[in-house]
Amino acid sequence: VVFHEITKRAILEAVANPRDIDMNLVNAQQTRRALDYLVGFNLSPLLWKKVRRGLSAGRVQSVALRLICEREAEIREFKTQEYWSITAELMRSDSERFQARLVCAEGKKLNRFDIQNEKKATRLVEAVINQPLYVASVEKKRVLRNPSPPFITSTLQQEASRKLGFSARQTMITAQKLYEGVEITLPDGSKESVGLITYMRTDSVQLANEAVANLRELIKSRYSPDHLPKTPRKYKSSAKNAQEAHEAIRPTDPNLFPEHLRKNLDKDGFRLYELIWKRTVACQMASAQIDQVAAVLAVGEPSAEAPYRLRATGSSMVFPGFMEVYSEGRDEVSAQDRGEEDAAMLPPLTEGESLRQLGIDPRQHFTEPPPRYTEASLVKTLEHYGIGRPSTYAPTMSTLQERGYVRLDKRKFYPEDVGLVVNRFLVGHFEKYVDYHFTAHLEDDLDAVSRGEKAWQPLLKSFWTPFVRQIQEKDETTSKAELTTEATGEKCPECQGDLFIKLGRFGRFKACGNYPECRFTENLPRSGEVAAEPAEVVVSDQLCDKCGKPMLVKKGRFGPYLACSGYPECRNNQPLVKPVDTGVPCPECGKGTFLEKKSRRGKLFYSCSAYPGCKKALWNKPVVRPCPLCRAPFLTLKVTKSRGEELVCATEGCKHREGVGGT
Repeated sequence: VVFHEITKRAILEAVANPRDIDMNLVNAQQTRRALDYLVGFNLSPLLWKKVRRGLSAGRVQSVALRLICEREAEIREFKTQEYWSITAELMRSDSERFQARLVCAEGKKLNRFDIQNEKKATRLVEAVINQPLYVASVEKKRVLRNPSPPFITSTLQQEASRKLGFSARQTMITAQKLYEGVEITLPDGSKESVGLITYMRTDSVQLANEAVANLRELIKSRYSPDHLPKTPRKYKSSAKNAQEAHEAIRPTDPNLFPEHLRKNLDKDGFRLYELIWKRTVACQMASAQIDQVAAVLAVGEPSAEAPYRLRATGSSMVFPGFMEVYSEGRDEVSAQDRGEEDAAMLPPLTEGESLRQLGIDPRQHFTEPPPRYTEASLVKTLEHYGIGRPSTYAPTMSTLQERGYVRLDKRKFYPEDVGLVVNRFLVGHFEKYVDYHFTAHLEDDLDAVSRGEKAWQPLLKSFWTPFVRQIQEKDETTSKAELTTEATGEKCPECQGDLFIKLGRFGRFKACGNYPECRFTENLPRSGEVAAEPAEVVVSDQLCDKCGKPMLVKKGRFGPYLACSGYPECRNNQPLVKPVDTGVPCPECGKGTFLEKKSRRGKLFYSCSAYPGCKKALWNKPVVRPCPLCRAPFLTLKVTKSRGEELVCATEGCKHREGVGGT
């Protein structure tokens, strides 16, 4: 029994028309699961051994991680280039103002990087400023803008991210609720649970004929006959490896208007339903009609061949069509890809008309690196390569964050240090299996299985045999140090030893290769963060208690501390704030006293001042009071929830305890 929406009509129709189980689809799904298990269950344990426990690899997640890491590398290696543009503020005789940009100088067309510095920009401004300007030519054309297809899973996730700020996971959870059914109030006052959208895991942009007919009727009555194209719109999927077993994502009944359901839906449900409803209705509406105008303005003479020319562009909406209901969002793009001019309105211009200059503005620009991936653009890229299925995108992005491979900051993905290390390992040693085209080709093979064109057993065998051989080989030939330690070519500022980048529990850091003799470390910034300026050397007012030289304030991985300026001859380190001395003598060595200190996790403990010569330590505070039972020189103050404060003996085997007041 097959149905694409949970409505009474759809369920009854499906039950009345059962079909045989398509074993080709079953085999394809089972093969996909087997491949995922083979990759995850064999590659993940290798990561545990070579990097750290708790990591994972996957057929889709590892490729997504590679995309994010390679984009970060592009950003780091990007070289900024300076360029200038020159914009004029102009006015017609009737006081209508507009802007135009210099596009031709000295008879040559200006490309983006032709004005490379302020000196050249100033020279061009001087050639144009206060010169008479004439309209040399005006070109008008009418363009049609067509609506986007109805939603599939990937485009729904992208658009919900752009317009609503939803994560892919949030989108799918909300869509699942809309699909499964929401209790709504019917016109007669009764209540009924109704599935509001069709199945939300789909590659298909097709709509059922009945749905299209309902949409056309709605458009004609709710808007106007002009908003309805002569024939229904047909769409073809642009996604690679699309499987069109289902319909596109659409409202089950377009006459359930969003405004009528506001009281029946939570905030997320309402916003997502409204987005789906608008996109679906718009996809069957007439094209928008836009007039675009481009004017060439000549400097000094009314000729289209003048050596200095400016260009002004503008547009105006003639008929909004589908844009009255919906227009698609855009991913973040760099300034140079957006273009330097806004599609502003231009006043009516006639050839030969003279214009007045109000000012010339030379503007400095710098090229920008490619933007980091958002959830929307990552889904779009995975879909472009044909990697994964609609149902895998949301869990893939969640897994990358749960493993600590990436973080999502202000809706942009940044690779974490462990993600960079894992990606370097996979690309360096399993390049074939994280290759974009290999993964997409595997999806092609799985689609062929679903169509009955390929047998699933040979496909699994052809993947598994070389893969397991490579797992065994890399297990024997790669070491943990090779993956988690990286030479820098730099020297340690304290002992002149070689510096290495290491992967620790809290990320990557620089460390001296002469450890433990030299304990120099330096934190490294996370991806997307700016490295801190080297701190100035601060000399404290304390002297080293071992050699008498001044103590320096330094910053380590666990905060500031005091280090002897006589390093490396003297390696004395001390906490920045001197620990409190309890005055209780240490019974172990008889030389030191117990000092109050903090562990790395912030818990108080008490250790002998003769450390590291004496390693005696206590968790409870020692108190100068002999034990009446075993005659030990001190007791310890212990606090429990049941007994409160009490004094207990720290000697092993002695069970003496008493109240703080001696009771």
